Amino acid sequence: MGFILALDQGTTSSRAIVFNERAQVVASCQQEFEQIFPKAGWVEHRPDDIWRTQLACARGAIEQAGIKASDIAGIGITNQRETTVVWNRKTGLPVYNAIVWQDRRTAAFCDKLREQGKAPLIRRATGLELDSYFSATKLNWILNNVDGARAQAEAGELAFGTIDSWLIWNLTGGRTHATDVSNASRSMLLNIHTLSWDDELLALFDIPRSLLPQVCESSGEIAHCESAHFGAAIPIAGVAGDQQAATFGQTAFKPGEAKNTYGTGCFMLMNTGTEVVESHNRLLTTVGWTVQGQTSYMLEGSVFMGGAVVQWLRDGLGIIEKSADVQALAASVPNTDGVCLVPAFAGLGAPHWDPYARGTLVGMTRGTNRAHIARAALESIALQTVDLVQAMQRDGARPLLELRVDGGASNNNLLMQIQADLLGVPVVRPTVTETTALGAAYLAGLAVGVFDSEQSLLANWQVDARFEPAMGIDERGALLDRWHRAVERSKGWADA
Repeated sequence: MGFILALDQGTTSSRAIVFNERAQVVASCQQEFEQIFPKAGWVEHRPDDIWRTQLACARGAIEQAGIKASDIAGIGITNQRETTVVWNRKTGLPVYNAIVWQDRRTAAFCDKLREQGKAPLIRRATGLELDSYFSATKLNWILNNVDGARAQAEAGELAFGTIDSWLIWNLTGGRTHATDVSNASRSMLLNIHTLSWDDELLALFDIPRSLLPQVCESSGEIAHCESAHFGAAIPIAGVAGDQQAATFGQTAFKPGEAKNTYGTGCFMLMNTGTEVVESHNRLLTTVGWTVQGQTSYMLEGSVFMGGAVVQWLRDGLGIIEKSADVQALAASVPNTDGVCLVPAFAGLGAPHWDPYARGTLVGMTRGTNRAHIARAALESIALQTVDLVQAMQRDGARPLLELRVDGGASNNNLLMQIQADLLGVPVVRPTVTETTALGAAYLAGLAVGVFDSEQSLLANWQVDARFEPAMGIDERGALLDRWHRAVERSKGWADA
């Protein structure tokens, strides 16, 4: 039997899942780690926390599975994207905390570049919006603000990576500095047409090429981990950013197929095949994956606050004890009674791209209670997704016939029904909702022969639940109108 160990390193937790050759979950382990907020709009992680928790979860999953490391055919890695780590090549020690994708400290730098007319250049080469969301400006900030960092970088002493690169470096004992094309495409430094680092962009962001990892295919043996970690030198055979991995796990292999992941944020990806489709509605054009020399591209809509809205209800407001409690609380009222929440806590992503937007709660009266706010929070997740679908269709995408969903918040039946109602199309949840880890397992399994082909993976996808829209057109239109009025009120707040 061939097992695959999937390492799923997320924004708020690290997780490891062991899959068998039938793509079934054999064992899993998860650990949360600390979120650090040094200033308003700044978000950081300790890189050592990420590595420590991910290693512990991997060992825990192997132990729970009751298998030996030698039974594992390959490791697949999937990760929070854009989060930026810089470390010393000799010591392996980070020079600064990881700057998380949600961090907005470089918004003013992006404004300056935009005023200089650089946004079209960046979009043509990378398919991305000029925004502090991506890695390039975070890396520039570290080089310019950490004592000695730029001098060390120019001397070739430092390495930059997104979280996949950081894990690969540690898994291989510092022997391998690599990333895959999907993660590299989120750096704002990769030319997605040539699939190589772009010299003009490196000059624009003042980044020495020596910092950068080797760019590899998403499926293929990149390196072998140190045997000391697990007891065997397991090949690292699949790597993809979390949203691309989830799309692969949903087997959205054909152009026009789409999925939405409800994790910390919400991320909708639509496969456009081998064609690089330019968006005219501020969506992202990004690399999906490269497998056996063929690259698939995606249109993507990125929402910064998805499931994290529920985490805020729990940790910030204290109106629920556990995240799972939100469903019953929100279901205790038939509607929000006019309350609308725009969760722009880290600015607004697609299709607005406003780093100065801030969270806005409007429409409250003396009759408003915590149940109305909870329901408004769930609606806000679904409404942001509607904005993405509408932007894709304005870009000429094929009409959405159904939406495949995954991620932790997709297990909330009320949220999924709200999503179907507001979209006006069925929402379909598969039996395995941890499709991010599954996609990493598929990519690794294809490389090491556990899975035969992409076609063979289609049989593994099975429906757990299907949510049919039940809301009338007039009601849906009124809710969308109210939402867009609230969104406009949230914009530019931090810049006022």
